[in-house]
Amino acid sequence: MALFGFEKDVHNILKLDIPVTNAPVARWQRKTSPSTSAATSTGSLSPGKSGNLSRSTSKTPNKTPGKKTRCTPNKVGGDRYIPARNSKQMEVASFLLSKENESPQTNQSRMNRKAWSVALNGFDVEEARILHLGGKPLNAPEGYQNNLKVLYNQVPTPASSKKSRYISSVPDRVLDAPELRDDFYLDLMDWGKQNLLAVALNHTVYIWDASKGDILQLMKMEQEEDYISSVSWSKDGNFLAIGTSDCKVQLWDVEHQKLLRSMTSHTARVGSLSWNDHILSSGARSGHIHHHDVRVAEHHISTLRGHTQEVCGLKWSPDGKFLASGGNDNMVYVWSGIQEGSAQTALHSFSDHQGAVKALAWCPWQPNILASGGGTSDRHIRIWNVSSGSCLTSLDTQSQISSLLFVPNYKELVSSHGFSFDNLTIWKYPSLTKVADLFGHEGRVLNMALSPDGATIASVAADETVRLWNSFAKDPVKKTKSTPSFINQLIR
Repeated sequence: MALFGFEKDVHNILKLDIPVTNAPVARWQRKTSPSTSAATSTGSLSPGKSGNLSRSTSKTPNKTPGKKTRCTPNKVGGDRYIPARNSKQMEVASFLLSKENESPQTNQSRMNRKAWSVALNGFDVEEARILHLGGKPLNAPEGYQNNLKVLYNQVPTPASSKKSRYISSVPDRVLDAPELRDDFYLDLMDWGKQNLLAVALNHTVYIWDASKGDILQLMKMEQEEDYISSVSWSKDGNFLAIGTSDCKVQLWDVEHQKLLRSMTSHTARVGSLSWNDHILSSGARSGHIHHHDVRVAEHHISTLRGHTQEVCGLKWSPDGKFLASGGNDNMVYVWSGIQEGSAQTALHSFSDHQGAVKALAWCPWQPNILASGGGTSDRHIRIWNVSSGSCLTSLDTQSQISSLLFVPNYKELVSSHGFSFDNLTIWKYPSLTKVADLFGHEGRVLNMALSPDGATIASVAADETVRLWNSFAKDPVKKTKSTPSFINQLIR
């Protein structure tokens, strides 16, 4: 019984049956009793409140001190962080922060404070923002640099501000080429140093003077069944070598329109020719390459044997040290110099191509660099270093490659294509990134030739047209008026 009595006493002590006399008034009670201040002044206390005036009138602050509150701006745009503030604005901001915890004021005191604020500050402090724009932002001090500026507003360098040249999508001129033989393995056009363009049309050779626009018929085969299979200008542009289907190589003086000599040594048609000073190299369908010294009567000085099928590509390097040959056997051979009489073996033999190799080009500014292009079964451009015998770059063009040219003016490589694009493509060397496509031919492009100034490329195609593309002028800013895009001139 004593235990139960003890627990009852403890329960009575802990039970809150009466109000706590010294506790502050709850916030919800203070909000629902607007007459609290009036009751306090008259001395009347509510039944649970103490008579201690200092405790009964204490109230919880409206806002937690030091805590920022988010308010909706009363004007369009709202408050923004402005880095430029004067000392007066800072004092107003400090005052507005310190007055948050003050007790509510009567209407009379609020009106008095407003009048004082307007008289002293020029505006009502109660309606002022803690941070507000006052005048224009201050300028940065002299010599100050913003490190973030390079990310968004960098001054362009001379290289980046340089404008790319204009490349026309249409040819500058079109020449008709009737009766042109549509044969991938023949080399039917060449542009000489005297600015004369030679084009072989079936059994006739025509010369077009690019400076004057005159057309000359140089020669014609005696037998109707014979045809021209290749043409090539000498280095000085005064003599033209012509390969024929009757296994001969003719040498012509173009200025006097005179046949100088006819050289016989091959047993099949001569589809490719290339000059090295006074040495003329010819490649035949038999797979043999003959060197001819055009100065002597016994012109045939040596034979190169390597290809098993027709030699359709033949190019001497600019320095005359290497001869590159491509054939229908998918092989590329590189021969060093000229060795009279004795059997000569190839310096390099490349078998990477999977199609006939007709397109060959040496780089003028890098004499040891050779570019080769494969036919329909291969479609690849390959760049070779003949000094080391390695393949530097390979690119799939997705189209048959019939010819390649290096253009020194812009250090670019140009390729002509047959099936299926029938176009010309300009590549940046050595990255082989595409610069532009030149469309216009309606048949596969068979050959290309570069003008002596390196500004224009001539392309001949199975659509029986020769198109001139003036896309490589050295100064693209000074544009001269060109003739209309399609000027048909008949080569007869």
